[in-house]
Amino acid sequence: MTRFVDKITFFDRRASPMAEAEDVARDGLLIHYGSPAGASPPGNVAGGSVTLGQLFKRVGDAHSGGGGGEEGGEVGSVSRLRHVIEVDPFEEYQLGSPPPPPFVLAFTDLTYSVKRRERMSLLRRNRLALDPPETAAERGRTKTLLNSISGEAREGEIFAVLGASGSGKSTLIDALANRIARESLQGSVTLNGEKLEGRLLKVISAYVMQDDLLYPMLTVEETLMFSAEFRLPRSLSASKKKSRVQALIDQLGLRAAAKTIIGDEIHRGVSGGERRRVSIGIDIIHDPILLFLDEPTSGLDSTSAFMVVKVLQRIAHSGSIVIMSVHQPSYRILRLLDRLLILSRGQTVYSGAPDGLHSFFADFGHSIPDGENPTEFALDLIRELEGTPAGATALVQFNKSRAAAQPAASKPAALSLKDAISVSISRGKLVSGATEGATSSSSSVQKHANPFWIEMGVLTKRSWTNTKRMPELFAIRLAAILLTGFILATIFWRLDNSPKGVQERLGFFAIAMSTMFYSCADALPVFLQERSIFMRETAYNAYRRSSYVLSNAIVGFPPLVLLSVAFALTTYFAVGLAGGMQGFVFFVLIVLAAFWSGSGFVTFLSGVVTHILLGYTVVVALLAYFLLFSGFFINRDRIHDYWLWFHYMSLVKYPYEAVMQNEFDDPHKCFVRGVQMFDNTPLAALPEVAKLTVLRSMGQSLGVNLTGSTCITTGTGILQQQSITQLTKWDCLWITVAWGFLFRFLFYISLLLGSRNKRR
Repeated sequence: MTRFVDKITFFDRRASPMAEAEDVARDGLLIHYGSPAGASPPGNVAGGSVTLGQLFKRVGDAHSGGGGGEEGGEVGSVSRLRHVIEVDPFEEYQLGSPPPPPFVLAFTDLTYSVKRRERMSLLRRNRLALDPPETAAERGRTKTLLNSISGEAREGEIFAVLGASGSGKSTLIDALANRIARESLQGSVTLNGEKLEGRLLKVISAYVMQDDLLYPMLTVEETLMFSAEFRLPRSLSASKKKSRVQALIDQLGLRAAAKTIIGDEIHRGVSGGERRRVSIGIDIIHDPILLFLDEPTSGLDSTSAFMVVKVLQRIAHSGSIVIMSVHQPSYRILRLLDRLLILSRGQTVYSGAPDGLHSFFADFGHSIPDGENPTEFALDLIRELEGTPAGATALVQFNKSRAAAQPAASKPAALSLKDAISVSISRGKLVSGATEGATSSSSSVQKHANPFWIEMGVLTKRSWTNTKRMPELFAIRLAAILLTGFILATIFWRLDNSPKGVQERLGFFAIAMSTMFYSCADALPVFLQERSIFMRETAYNAYRRSSYVLSNAIVGFPPLVLLSVAFALTTYFAVGLAGGMQGFVFFVLIVLAAFWSGSGFVTFLSGVVTHILLGYTVVVALLAYFLLFSGFFINRDRIHDYWLWFHYMSLVKYPYEAVMQNEFDDPHKCFVRGVQMFDNTPLAALPEVAKLTVLRSMGQSLGVNLTGSTCITTGTGILQQQSITQLTKWDCLWITVAWGFLFRFLFYISLLLGSRNKRR
């Protein structure tokens, strides 16, 4: 059974560096040699089985002060309650006895193959003379990346996977971290003998990618604080989250750089080693039980790499299993590693402690020279063997025979996964996300630590903080809009109400509305640059994809308002458009709607197209097609039926028709009077007297009185000539706005379908 009692200490919570930051104490396990009176049978609480969700719920109560006390308040003479877990007597460890068995992550016979795509001979890569020859499997239709890999990693240790490039290091890390589709991976991965459910694994583990994927303009402290807001549960107060961040900064050795921005190619920031430690920190903010790292020392100098692994050693000693891939560790780093697994083309060539390398290779007949780095010698020998027709088969077989000859080591009885997690929590490990009333471990774990609105708020704040520190980006975009508006205003200065003025207005509206969409192309690289960060954070359910989409729209909307007002002020009155202040307000609204739909369209494309140059090509081409079918170059009633659908799909059509109606939808305003009807025709060359004579003759034929001042075409007539008669200007406005929402919904769908984090 499991329950909380007060003011009893067993474990030293300082075993976890993360626990030092937490004020609410969970100081250990209360041990009984027999069941208290009235207690339920072992493994039951109130007649039901203790679920992992109930354990997490009680820990959540401890965080929030449940069970008899309020956070920050006093109950009687006790200012704080100290909560501990009481474990079933059949599964307890006595006071003064050795610590409980650690977590054990075991993997058995992991095999993973991928299909090889047949390429045309002209595109086939030319093999160099130094390249190892292709094996039969490589020449076949499938390639085996992992071939029956087995081993185990234990709590408190660093388990390192070594091998040359292409040996399968990252693939094995992905397999252990559940980043390979279950149907594609053969073998089993267990934690304390129990298979891990995907949702539970995401809660108790973290995966650090090889690249440092960080927002450049956030400081180290801000980066870790935003990670805490995502990963730590809402039941933890803001002050305790901040305390955890400060403790983690000290643990990572980042105190001197806490107020320094991350930086990028333009903005100077922290060093490469500090960036790597920050990358580790954002994924261990919730103090995970399992930590996977893909080559955390890649690209670092020897000192920075050593400091990173030293940090990982402290994390392991705090009660975590650390599993990392490393290409070629230095001698100092090798001394920090506890277990090695060396791979060659997806097969195990050595598995054991670093100290065993000398005897292993000596028995194989290749002794390691004195003073040489054992791993460098091992990898050089493996590379040499891979260059032979037989490959490293002899070394693989030798490792198997040596492992079979060794007696099986006696393994201490491991706790069940449920109880092991409860013990880990009692020692200060933080596992977030649990619900009460659940009946199984997979359903008891919440998918996300925080509700939707909190995620959206944190995402908005982070993005806005990063964006406002790069004002030059908005300044350049504003300058481009103002320059475009100035050029258009000076070209179409004070247009009159003549037939030529009508044609010039049509050109101004077409160019102005298409400019709104083309200027939105700068939104394309925003998500393309953040895609890797998004993939990493959503891989372990830091937030919902819907939260990201809405946050993206919220952060991007205020700049669109400023750009719309700036463009309208620059052009509307200078061109001499009609409608007065009411017309000006509508002009601002339709320009804003065009910006909104254009940015939504580009944002959607950024979720579909993964390459920035290809994305720009697609954006420019589609916007050109939209302008072509907008109704400016060819009227709707002149477009063939088989292209008419594209006319209605054109994003430029609706704002173009809206501004046209805002300008010409006035039956009393005349744009063609008397002899002006002869403009743009051969009769325009006639003398004025001849034009009036022709006009009177036409009037007599029609039975009307036509003079030089007679109105021939009003504003509504212009709209009819342009076939703009189906929708009102407000209909066009709402349709343009709806396009923006539709594209952002499609962006959300693209994230759901295109941001899968598992290999197939």
